[in-house]
Amino acid sequence: MMDIMAMMNKIKEAQVKIKETQEQLVDLKAEGEAGAGMVKVLVNGKRRVLDIEVDDSLFNEKDKEMLGDLIVAATNKALENIDVKIKEKMASATAGMMPNIPGMDFGNIF
Repeated sequence: MMDIMAMMNKIKEAQVKIKETQEQLVDLKAEGEAGAGMVKVLVNGKRRVLDIEVDDSLFNEKDKEMLGDLIVAATNKALENIDVKIKEKMASATAGMMPNIPGMDFGNIF
């Protein structure tokens, strides 16, 4: 019975730690770039776009479609980068708290 109580306490402790860490994700940032750095996008851990930087040379009518493609590519790269950081932060926050069950990746539930 003590093992079940200890496990329940660990689960509650993990829930608190997960909630605290999720609240801190707004401070986590990642950047993605495209076109050899001509377009850069900054996102936070809540997967919100914070900033877009576009090189002045891309501001002309004939490159309008390419500019859109570069913004999309940079945004997608930034989101991929932030997903990695989120997973690392959540894994660090819950290290040793979640059960180690082979084949179960608890990092994907965050």
